[in-house]
Amino acid sequence: MSNNNKRKYTADEIQVLTGLEPVRKRPGMYVGSTGSRGLHHLVYEVIDNSVDEALAGVCDTIETIINKDNSIKVKDNGSGIPVEIHPQTGRSTVETVLTILHAGGKFNNSAYKVSGGLHGVGVSVVNALSEWLVATVKRDGKVYTQKFEKGVPVSKLEVIGDSDTTGTTIEFKPDNQIFDEIEYSFETLEYRIREMAFLNKGIKFILEDRRVDNRKEYYYEGGIKSFVEYINRNKKPIQNDVAYFEAERDSTIVELAMQYTDSYSENVYTFANNINTQEGGTHLSGLRTAITRAINDYGRKFNYLKERDENLQGDDAREGLSAVLSVKLLEPQFEGQTKTKLGNSETRGIVESLVYDFLTNYLEENPKSGKVILEKAISASRAREAARKAREISRKRSILDNTPLPGKLADCQENDIEVTEIFIVEGDSAGGSAKQGRDRRNQAILPLRGKILNVEKARLDRILGYEEIRAMITAFGAGIGDEFEIEKLRYGKIIIMTDADVDGAHIRTLLLTFFYRYMRELLDNGHIYIAQPPLYKITKGRTERYAYSDNELEEILEDMGKGSYSIQRYKGLGEMNPEQLWETTMDPDNRILLQVTVEDGIAADEIFTTLMGDRVKPRREFIQRNAKEVRNLDI
Repeated sequence: MSNNNKRKYTADEIQVLTGLEPVRKRPGMYVGSTGSRGLHHLVYEVIDNSVDEALAGVCDTIETIINKDNSIKVKDNGSGIPVEIHPQTGRSTVETVLTILHAGGKFNNSAYKVSGGLHGVGVSVVNALSEWLVATVKRDGKVYTQKFEKGVPVSKLEVIGDSDTTGTTIEFKPDNQIFDEIEYSFETLEYRIREMAFLNKGIKFILEDRRVDNRKEYYYEGGIKSFVEYINRNKKPIQNDVAYFEAERDSTIVELAMQYTDSYSENVYTFANNINTQEGGTHLSGLRTAITRAINDYGRKFNYLKERDENLQGDDAREGLSAVLSVKLLEPQFEGQTKTKLGNSETRGIVESLVYDFLTNYLEENPKSGKVILEKAISASRAREAARKAREISRKRSILDNTPLPGKLADCQENDIEVTEIFIVEGDSAGGSAKQGRDRRNQAILPLRGKILNVEKARLDRILGYEEIRAMITAFGAGIGDEFEIEKLRYGKIIIMTDADVDGAHIRTLLLTFFYRYMRELLDNGHIYIAQPPLYKITKGRTERYAYSDNELEEILEDMGKGSYSIQRYKGLGEMNPEQLWETTMDPDNRILLQVTVEDGIAADEIFTTLMGDRVKPRREFIQRNAKEVRNLDI
């Protein structure tokens, strides 16, 4: 191409977005998504501002209300947003904070020493993505209010009354032109608000749902110690108490609560300035190093580990551990826009030093706890070594036999995970229909015989001895546990396709438990789906239609009108011929898939522990509590 024909940029082509325009243009950059996650993130950002007031010692009650129209009200009894004219903007401070990105007290350490929120952009982002927002401030003996629409002021800040109290109320309705849905989940908000109550001991949080007249209060004087007790309430602790400490070094506050249980999974949750750092970061690295070093040193000192024994590895030292680590620091550096990983390098050394000193003293002062913790870690080490040998044997067999994929797998022709998918099918009968009905180019089929092992009650060495689980590991190609590498995944969609009955539901739960405990990244990255086969086939003359629920069946019958028709209730996938299975459940143009994601790791852990653990009473209570939500379960 000649230089004369090259396209040139001009000044007119450079788009300059002012005010809150960038937020409305690219909302996902600010709240993560325009789906349910982003919708609920709006509420968290407003609550975070109120929590900053609590951390500054000027607020002790934060109330969140879901109104009947799915608008949200967050109310606190803090000092109230300042109302005077801001010297830089010439507008009231209330309007400045709500309409300008990066305007807020958290940029000035004299106002807030520790804060969370979207680096000061939170409440302005909420304003930008709301159909309307009303801010009400009680301050200096007066009540002030101002209204905005899509981030733009539609009224001045005005006095509407007197007040002998202080505080801020933010009421807003998400913009349905921005979000895919605007219906709030009480349970989703409850998880986060309960979490905030644990992290901020002595602060009362209230959540009220006016759509159904539901109101709950959360107040924990024990803070994160109560948090660990809550996490372990359906587990069996092997320690008599929750080990806890709080210390400060170099203006960083470190708070840790931990307790070992007889389970085989590790549940460690980390927070930085009340932000749930789901991807961990430097504080988690410091914690893990300290625990491994302290337990190995204790084992050597008291002869649990002999001179010839190798050191325990980190996974050994943390098996069965439930812990909450909360750090509060002046200038947190978060990696990624949604702040899920802490990056402050100095925090690692601070956490490691403080936790090591604390845990060393705790183990020596509590020899009974020290003994059971060491015995469990040593047992985990032996099981890990057995699992390693099992993996090596499996690898050698695969190389010698030159058949790395399981024989029952009907693989697909494509290898691009953007288009490949594998159906995990219950039984040989349904597996046969699926193999015949599939699109061989990109759809693979792996039938399972019977129910897989309940991994909640087994260590990895035993799990690897189970043929059906080994078949899945080999087919997926990404490994398992600490050797899992999502980059090696062979299928973009892993679809669980089971019957719509009690056995099918049990198999789904067993599979999801396995994925959550040993292939968590599959869930975190949205690779797991559940197929939705039809419950009924309705035939009238030559017309055949399918219903996926009882309500849909009624609608179809009403639409068909009078006349004779037949209804077939499918008891299982095996009743469908290959063409029917393809048309209703496997064809991308017609099928219904439910994507399985983990919005809240603590809640997910609780559910899997309850449903698949040893304790009967919590499981019975869970079933009784949720029975009314069950649909289309064929008993």
